[in-house]
Amino acid sequence: MVHKNWAGNLTYSTDTLHEPESIEQIQEVIRQANTVKVVGSRHSFNNIADTSDTLISLKNLDKIELNPDKQTVTIGGGVRYGELATYLHERGYALHNLASLPHISVVGACATATHGSGVKNGNLATAISGIEFIVGNGEFMTLSREDEQFNGVVVNLGAIGIVTGITLDVEPTYDVRQTVFLNLPFAQLSQNFEDIMGSAYSVSLFTHWQNETINQAWLKSRTEEDIPADFYGANAATENQHPIGGVSPVNCTQQLGIPGAWHERLPHFRMDFTPSNGEELQSEYFIARTHAVEAIQKLFEIGDVIAPQLLTSEIRCIAADELWMSPCCQQDCVAFHFTWKQEWDAVKEVLQQMEAALSPFNPIPHSGKLFAMQSQQLQSRYEKLPDFKALVKTYDPDEKFRNEFLARYF
Repeated sequence: MVHKNWAGNLTYSTDTLHEPESIEQIQEVIRQANTVKVVGSRHSFNNIADTSDTLISLKNLDKIELNPDKQTVTIGGGVRYGELATYLHERGYALHNLASLPHISVVGACATATHGSGVKNGNLATAISGIEFIVGNGEFMTLSREDEQFNGVVVNLGAIGIVTGITLDVEPTYDVRQTVFLNLPFAQLSQNFEDIMGSAYSVSLFTHWQNETINQAWLKSRTEEDIPADFYGANAATENQHPIGGVSPVNCTQQLGIPGAWHERLPHFRMDFTPSNGEELQSEYFIARTHAVEAIQKLFEIGDVIAPQLLTSEIRCIAADELWMSPCCQQDCVAFHFTWKQEWDAVKEVLQQMEAALSPFNPIPHSGKLFAMQSQQLQSRYEKLPDFKALVKTYDPDEKFRNEFLARYF
């Protein structure tokens, strides 16, 4: 059987896919295989999870166990954010943040430092307080925040082992209001960037990099926060919006300032809308937030190059963390996300020009999305990469989890 990723732009290099139901079965697959990779929700756009040997799906590892006393939840490697969020909210609890799409694997998102938005919100992996994984020799391991190697293992890019479960911090459930403002002038953003990005719990700006205009500003505010009536020259939308202009917002989360549960507002898309595939490609670059306005100006300068291949682009902020292979390791970041038409040859040329324009700011690409950067340049952006490589050798000396992507870039 042929296996493809979510977007359909990648065909996996093997038709061997196991769906184990226990730790013991996973250990046996690892021992029998030459190389093993895990496919989660298949939302990576590059070959980070590809292998020519053996694929594993963890969908049967779907346990969710809440510990109210410790304010944590422990989940299996097959759980997705939509399932987890619903479970938590029904019991009066919440996560600190969610990505824009709630249908992705929790473990997979954390392994690639996938995030959400908010100047005070760390990426999704920062909620992890414990991790369970199986290493190259089949041994079952556990680590917690108190362990020296913990920060190297959490964002592991699939190189350390197979993560069978994680424990996450939770907090009491909360409500969020989502308000969208239209046509924010870049001049206002350049003068008030920190205030704008800090104006709500989570802020996303959508633009086509044309006319020095931010087309949409999505403000997700906890209900105890004030929603501004006047937003730096932008107008409040009077109907729900989709991030891609002209597309029906029917699958988007409720806007117009109407309060709702955290898990029904923090994602851009509704939990009950399950996309089977997306006719798109995605890229994303992280830079230090101190360079945000300069970087935005550089992208507007090449907007005529970007726009023909673009569906939409999103600007978000993420707080610094201590996770070795996170782009936000020890630096507050701004992220530039791009949703492209599914025309890779043309998109690759645009990426090369974008990376050149952003090069003064040392951009780091999202490891699960598409980029054109050379390996030497990419490796120079990770201060803790030598430590990570040593950790990989410790846990996977026989290179069970190595693949072409890891060999090339890390």
